[in-house]
Amino acid sequence: MAIRMTEPPAADPAAATGAALSSVGLVRLLAWLSPSFPVGSFAYSGGLEWAVEAGDVRDAETLRRWLAALLADGGVFCDAALFAHAHAAECRGDAAALHAVAELAAALAPSRERFLETVTQGRAFVTAVRAAWPCAALDRLADWPDAAIAYPVAVAVAAAGHGVAVAPALHGVLHALVANLVSAAVRLVPLGQTDGLRVLAALEPEIAATAARALTTPLDAIGSATVRADIAGMRHETQYTRLFRS
Repeated sequence: MAIRMTEPPAADPAAATGAALSSVGLVRLLAWLSPSFPVGSFAYSGGLEWAVEAGDVRDAETLRRWLAALLADGGVFCDAALFAHAHAAECRGDAAALHAVAELAAALAPSRERFLETVTQGRAFVTAVRAAWPCAALDRLADWPDAAIAYPVAVAVAAAGHGVAVAPALHGVLHALVANLVSAAVRLVPLGQTDGLRVLAALEPEIAATAARALTTPLDAIGSATVRADIAGMRHETQYTRLFRS
């Protein structure tokens, strides 16, 4: 039987500025943030592999503290704030502001591998979403010449372009980022699946708090203070034996 391909139903971009999430928006968000979505997220640990080798992360509690710091003061918070600004810029149709957010997102990567991680996933995300859920916002993003599109910017533009509200989209992105790091830790520590789930559940308040703060953080106030995590990303580049790309 032939599969009949149809265009995805159009979404209302104006709805993206609200807090409600339609059933169509929910389905798309779940698809885009699934671990199986073809952006290669499983191949990256964000420097966590070196943190495990160095003994910084050695069990469920040290993993929880490491991730809580990234959510409150580290790269995960930066990604959340950049997501919020990119989403708002796309909703306003402000191309100059979106370019500024994209440039900052690329510049904030603290190491070579973290830069490659975010822009490689960003480009892969744009390519995959355009193939199945095309929209004008992503077409414009794909046409940027020699642009380094960080992952949170790519997801934000897709969400805004498809009318997915910023608040639930931001919560979804944060959960996906943290869940990917937990998955890496399960393989690296090694940590049991149940302990991994407990860590993810324990971080729910931090995820909610980070999402709320990201929505009100000015662009010029975005920054991180997790120096040990940044060092982990740099040290991973020369780690003798490794499973992950970052």
